[in-house]
Amino acid sequence: MSEEVKVKTKWSKAFWVANGVELLERAAYYGVFIVITLYLSRILGFNDIQAATIAGVFSACLYLLPTFAGAIADKIGFRSSMLIAFSLLTLGYAGLGIFPTMLESAGLAEYTMTTKFTGLLESNVRYAIIPIMALIVIGGSFIKSVISGTIAKETTPENRAKGFSIFYSMVNIGSFSGKTIVKPLREAMGNEGLITLNYFSATMTFLALIAIFFLYKSAQHAGEGKSFRQIWQAFLKVCSNGRLILLIIIITGFWMVQHQLYATMPKYVLRLAGEGASPSWYANVNPLVVVLTVNLVTQMMRKRTALTSMTVGMFIMPVSALCMAYGNVLDSGQNILGMHPVAFMMVVGIVFQGLAETFISPRFLEYFSLQAPKGEEGLYLGFSHLHSFLSSLFGFGLSGFLLDKYCPEPTLFASTAEWAAAASNAHYIWYYFGAIALISAIALIVYGQVTKRLDKANQ
Repeated sequence: MSEEVKVKTKWSKAFWVANGVELLERAAYYGVFIVITLYLSRILGFNDIQAATIAGVFSACLYLLPTFAGAIADKIGFRSSMLIAFSLLTLGYAGLGIFPTMLESAGLAEYTMTTKFTGLLESNVRYAIIPIMALIVIGGSFIKSVISGTIAKETTPENRAKGFSIFYSMVNIGSFSGKTIVKPLREAMGNEGLITLNYFSATMTFLALIAIFFLYKSAQHAGEGKSFRQIWQAFLKVCSNGRLILLIIIITGFWMVQHQLYATMPKYVLRLAGEGASPSWYANVNPLVVVLTVNLVTQMMRKRTALTSMTVGMFIMPVSALCMAYGNVLDSGQNILGMHPVAFMMVVGIVFQGLAETFISPRFLEYFSLQAPKGEEGLYLGFSHLHSFLSSLFGFGLSGFLLDKYCPEPTLFASTAEWAAAASNAHYIWYYFGAIALISAIALIVYGQVTKRLDKANQ
């Protein structure tokens, strides 16, 4: 009997390789994504609106395409899919580093005497970065579907929960390590560190490529899964479910605020708290809070409905936004625990943000699946991240406009006094997102009451 249990809990080599490369891929992705808008603005010269739009589309595609990429992966096999994915990711991240250097060599970009990159002299050329970013999107789309699929196929019903727990830990370790590397690079190299960072990410994905090539072997075969036509039909079916689409739109409000960790926070903190601030490290507070509190919150809310737990989290988000806003109201000369008030209150806001996520994320999939027709839960869950697709588009887009209006780029002004006057109401940005979060929370309560009455009437 003990021998049988031992066999059940033994993890395959493919399982550990998949988890290892997931850690490397997440470190590569989050290292770049936390400063993607800074890279687009400070390195390539895009304004806030342009940078936010490009970053938003980039993020949105990474949430929409994995389901379709998964169809290809099922046909050609996971190993081939990962080799393609990590090859594209390595080329993409390396391209982000090489592209500015090529522009400088061609005389289309320049550095100042302080080695800070000043952007392009010919603006249209910078849009050539889009096909480079597309390589990362395509590669990342395969990774999102294949790694989780590998974990599912390399585990049994008895150890699957533990297997995904290990996977989740790898995701967070990768996220934490990727963001951590940003600060020392920026301190050592200034804005040029935003270029060098991409070589770090390319190295991570190249190591993953080598690991897959030499170490990954699986008994799973190609030729399984759904066709593109079946997936598209499923997508249309989800979109025709009014109750489900309404839920997605409401939850999009939460994720619009959550995405400001990448869309607004880095530029906001550096512009108001100074170049010595560490937005990449502040962002790490979010996964830290989630890891430390998710089990406690889940246990605390176990007897409550999924909708109740989600509603609690939704009402925490406006508090998060107000904390972030309050930093700009405090006296900028009065440090708190050695931090600029804007930076300190940003961290406080991120703590609440992470706490809200623990109430919402674990229960959303549960509630989402309950809204699907019986027997079609798996099909519907394939599109459960449509809210992140929408929130990336609208959250990043709105961020660009708000930064441009309330917290513009300081170098656009002739003097510090002029910029200070223009950015005096920078905290208004968070009022907008706080309002979005509050409206979404109220909408979720109304949604719950209406669906409850409809269900009761249909009994």
